[in-house]
Amino acid sequence: MTDFVLVRHGETVWHAENRYAGRTDVPLTELGRRQAAELGDWAAGQRLDAVLCSPLSRARLTAEPAAAALGLTPWVDERLYEVDFGRGDGLTRAEMAEAFPEALAGFLADPVAHHLPGGEHPAAAATRAIDCLEEAAHKLPDGRVLVVAHSTLLRLVLCRLLGIPLAHYRQVFPALHNGALTELRLQEGRASLLRLNAPVR
Repeated sequence: MTDFVLVRHGETVWHAENRYAGRTDVPLTELGRRQAAELGDWAAGQRLDAVLCSPLSRARLTAEPAAAALGLTPWVDERLYEVDFGRGDGLTRAEMAEAFPEALAGFLADPVAHHLPGGEHPAAAATRAIDCLEEAAHKLPDGRVLVVAHSTLLRLVLCRLLGIPLAHYRQVFPALHNGALTELRLQEGRASLLRLNAPVR
């Protein structure tokens, strides 16, 4: 049995305009840095055996205070990158509607069958991230692991592990809040959702 505490990175400078941030390395806002510090304060009182994070700076900088509080070195893993949104990266929904309206309509109807043009297939993203978690579970049976990554990637992971069709990730999990805690237990090939979007304090 391995428990994973899944955390979306802190707020970034693109949040105010709701721009899609995939592989672009977008910096944290002042609020995002505070959310990282609050996650560190929370982690100081927890039993956590490892900290995993995406290589993108918004995830690394969110994970670092927690790792420091625990005396751990974060495991930075490329499998935890955000989904590549292709031509949608850096755009708002309105800008996508101007640039590729038919493709956007398909994405909104079924974001898996019609992922954004030039982007990564969501099923492939879910598979790589789950491979990372399963490897960590193998290394840390009976462990508790903090994972700092990205909204779309984590929602896809939750759907795949909980047996929810990936195409429903936007409806079933409309939002993962920045810096909030979502806890998942993996046991004998099965997953249980223990909590969702819990505040750190």
